[in-house]
Amino acid sequence: MRTTSPPTPLGAATLPARKLERVFGKPANAWTTDDLIQLVCDERIRVVSLMHVASDGWLKTLDFVPRSVAHLRDVIEGGERADGSSIFAGTGIRPGASDILLRPRIASAFLDPFAELSTLVLLCSHAGRDGEPLAVSPDTIVRAAYERVKRELGIELCALGEVEYFLGKHASEVDAYGADDRGYHASSPFVFGERLRRQALGLLAELGVTIKYGHSEVGYIPSSDSDDTIWEQHEIEMALAPLPDAADHVVLTQWVLRNLAHRDGMRCSFDPILRKGHAGSGLHFHFSPTRDGAHLGRRDEHGRMSEVGQWLIAGLVRHGGALMAFGNRVEGSFIRLLQGKEAPTAVAWGEFDRHALVRIPITAKASDGREVSPPTIEFRLPDGSAHPHLLLAGVAQALVSGRATPGLGELLERTRAANVRANPSAARRLPMTPRDIATALADERGVLEAGGVFPPSYLEQILATLA
Repeated sequence: MRTTSPPTPLGAATLPARKLERVFGKPANAWTTDDLIQLVCDERIRVVSLMHVASDGWLKTLDFVPRSVAHLRDVIEGGERADGSSIFAGTGIRPGASDILLRPRIASAFLDPFAELSTLVLLCSHAGRDGEPLAVSPDTIVRAAYERVKRELGIELCALGEVEYFLGKHASEVDAYGADDRGYHASSPFVFGERLRRQALGLLAELGVTIKYGHSEVGYIPSSDSDDTIWEQHEIEMALAPLPDAADHVVLTQWVLRNLAHRDGMRCSFDPILRKGHAGSGLHFHFSPTRDGAHLGRRDEHGRMSEVGQWLIAGLVRHGGALMAFGNRVEGSFIRLLQGKEAPTAVAWGEFDRHALVRIPITAKASDGREVSPPTIEFRLPDGSAHPHLLLAGVAQALVSGRATPGLGELLERTRAANVRANPSAARRLPMTPRDIATALADERGVLEAGGVFPPSYLEQILATLA
């Protein structure tokens, strides 16, 4: 007689999603140096890799082969020195006095899924020779902005990124299903990148990146006589996380996708535009100001946006052009915007409007009215060229500035998408050249420098590249 096993308690077998939380049996913020040392010994891990984000927004790597437990402890707790003039070129660090320190963050640890030798990875912050956080480090900047919002507004600002990307491969006889700009939510075999996307979702969850969902996107570019590459667009959307973590999650997602594509002989692109006339890749961010776990960026029963939500919308409307210095950094950024395919060109905000600079999306609810995802405010201007740490720091600064907006109600009414459409000649346009972005950044740099968040030397370097 066949018997059935008793049901497994909900979540006991597979949750949490993060691998090392399952291994250690406790959340990441409770991990210790001893936990990591025990893991290295038990799993015979050969390499410890310190990874960190440089001024270009990409992950950098410094590898160690621990000689002893004492050496391993020194690496985990003390990090290592590095050349700051190379990592943060052009930000004022002189080659004659360029030593900085990498400071590992224990709670960031994960096992490298791509390494041939077993490798433990730790993400790092940066410190100067005095041991204090390095002012020009993107990690320092986003953390300073996040802490300023907490200190001055009593708010924890959370965010999530929508990472859109293209996968490219050589055309073959089996590629018979793709349709030009018609790939939204397509399933295999109508898309070739589904397997890679699902692998990415699983790996990211193991690493500690909180994931909301993934799907194929509208962009599909067929091969041509001059180029036999098929490009297919996909998206991975994170779940809300505190601002510094949200920035790290975007960088890690791009790192995982690039590695998977390289392994499978494909190309992975986050470029804002691949071919003129085709859908480009944005990097939209959703924001949720929270206090004591409550999401504040919502409407009340009368349909009025909360006060904090108004501050954030006003900050993005007022300073969105200057934030393009961090969120729209290549020539293709302007092509994507000017094509007008669900990309903003005017300074406007609106409910459900995918052409608006700032969008208020619907909130998913169960049949009993329970919210199954928190309300968010979406910033639709950035694209795949964005530096997430600097951009999110800029948004936090814009939120603080938004609180002090003169004539807040009048500004929000004037920039409401419906009113902008009714009177387009009066609408303020977004910058459409690097020089225009430089002008906006120069005019509004005081907002970014407030509270000591963005170092003046860093903004000077960015202005020089835009001029």
